[in-house]
Amino acid sequence: MTNTMPVTGAEPLPAALLLPGQGAQHPGMATGLYGHDEVFTEAADEVFAALGAPGAEVRDDWLAERPGVPMDHVTRSQILLFTIDYALGRTVGSWGVRPVALLGHSVGEMAAAVLAGVFTLSDAARLMWDRVTRLAGGPAGGMVAVAATPDTLTPYLRDDVVVGAHNAPRQTILAGPEPHLGEVTAALRERGLVCRAVPSSTPFHSPVLAPLAAGAEPVFAAVGARPPGLPLISGYSAAPLTAEQAADPAWWSSHPAAPVRFWPALDHLLSGAGRQLVECGPGRGLSAIARRHPAVLAGRSRVLPLLPAGPSDAAGTRDGLAAARELLTAYAA
Repeated sequence: MTNTMPVTGAEPLPAALLLPGQGAQHPGMATGLYGHDEVFTEAADEVFAALGAPGAEVRDDWLAERPGVPMDHVTRSQILLFTIDYALGRTVGSWGVRPVALLGHSVGEMAAAVLAGVFTLSDAARLMWDRVTRLAGGPAGGMVAVAATPDTLTPYLRDDVVVGAHNAPRQTILAGPEPHLGEVTAALRERGLVCRAVPSSTPFHSPVLAPLAAGAEPVFAAVGARPPGLPLISGYSAAPLTAEQAADPAWWSSHPAAPVRFWPALDHLLSGAGRQLVECGPGRGLSAIARRHPAVLAGRSRVLPLLPAGPSDAAGTRDGLAAARELLTAYAA
């Protein structure tokens, strides 16, 4: 286990939740908690119930060794990331830990919005299902992580291949349709840049999704949204979500086609007092990024993932969460 937090002498810090998005999914993610941890299970079942008939199919594919729909398909990855992020956020709350801020990456922002009280869970689940079924009809494409700054990549961008996310100073995600994304990736590799495909069959955060995403605006308009009850640092504006943004259907519907500015958002979150960052979702990708931040390197803030870095057996998942709970409840202010 690599949950590296001191067990003695650590200063208590206010907790801030990091909620991961597309690319963090993997087969069996968090399934060891389902049916074992009561709060996690109830929260996940809330989502599946709100989805209606599709909810049972999503749950069954999540728990199956051989799912009928692949985990990386938009109708599975997005809704299950939302479900697990939300369920882990609820689990942390049941430990008596009240976060002082939330920061979601991509679809993690929708889970953060529910935890912050912007949307009810039932409304958000229906909005998510509307989103993924719309995007399922989009063009084939994907995303690629490149070890380079956005400015370095600008000369190589063309057609609908764009910077989809700025995750860290030298971690940029490109997004776009095929074959254009593959052509750009090949040119970058020829230059010697390290490129890694992000698990996705949809070009999230590329303008090719804008027409499909815009169709969801009336659906958001029909749902009541409230100002956030907790500070929610948006991964799109890299600033606290305002009451005006929370109530704006166009803001929410644009997210699948808009670039994610995770590093600037993290910079905003860590610009003041120290924080105990808690990664509430599958994998440890956001933890790895956060550990590069100067506030963490200097020891002013700390990082704690709740789940393993990748596929794990049920016992390993449960033991890891139990260890994280012990550390978090001891050292979160």
